[in-house]
Amino acid sequence: MNQDASYFFCGIGGSGMLPLALIVQAQGHAIEGSDRALDQGRTPEKFDWLRAHGVTLHPQDGSGVTRSAQTVVATGAIEDTVPDIGAARRVGAVIKTRPQLLSQLFNAAPTSVGVAGTSGKSTITGMIAWILSQTDRNPTVVNGAVMKNFADAGYDPTVAVVSNISLDHKSMEELRDLFGGFTARATTAVLNLDNPETAALVQTLPAGKAITFALGEEKADLSAYDLQPTPTGMKFRLMEGWSEYDVVLNVPGAHNVANALAALGAVKALDVPTGQAVKALETFAGIRRRMEVVGTVNDITVIDDF
Repeated sequence: MNQDASYFFCGIGGSGMLPLALIVQAQGHAIEGSDRALDQGRTPEKFDWLRAHGVTLHPQDGSGVTRSAQTVVATGAIEDTVPDIGAARRVGAVIKTRPQLLSQLFNAAPTSVGVAGTSGKSTITGMIAWILSQTDRNPTVVNGAVMKNFADAGYDPTVAVVSNISLDHKSMEELRDLFGGFTARATTAVLNLDNPETAALVQTLPAGKAITFALGEEKADLSAYDLQPTPTGMKFRLMEGWSEYDVVLNVPGAHNVANALAALGAVKALDVPTGQAVKALETFAGIRRRMEVVGTVNDITVIDDF
């Protein structure tokens, strides 16, 4: 390995940058970075943790970018007024945005699952990751802000999951084109028949390319019936062709039943037996700030929901 070569992450302490940096490091690359929070003395424990894990940290003043062998990664503000970016241009270092690097890593993976849609993305991603982890598939997962960029960056997934499509940031015409391209590039698309826009995508795909899901819809490949709220989540009956499963979730609401169906469809496309996937979902604890029970005091329960 070229000892002068490294990746320099501008804003390495961010919720999107930090996991991406660790993935790059796990591939054998040296990692450096800067962060305003580090300069301001905020969250020192986070940066101590990064140092302990072999990350070299610099002030966010451009002093850490010194050679052309570095690749400088930024969130999106690729302007010379950002000291690290200005320094990168002066020394001739490669500059990439976070979405560019993420899509590069994603597309290079032998098997990849992309989750998109107006809502439910983080939970579906978490469910898929948990099922794959519990069934010894050892997934690499990036969740959260990445999903906002799915339509704009060039992602070519093995499995494309679209939870739902509704007016959000772009016109419906643009969204139809973006999500249509996303599913068309995938080997298998997992689509929600309860949403008219995602249901319409099924008609654009060759036979056998889509796995569909819905609540109480016989035409769907995966369908949920007899939804029952419990004190901690939901129970429902899953129908997959002639097979039937009793599913227990520790997250509440019919929307999470739909999220579970999407996740089950994704892992089905990866040949995970449905029975194993259902078992794994029983121990899925949810996503932080998604109907998260913070605690109960004096018979008052506090729930944090983003």
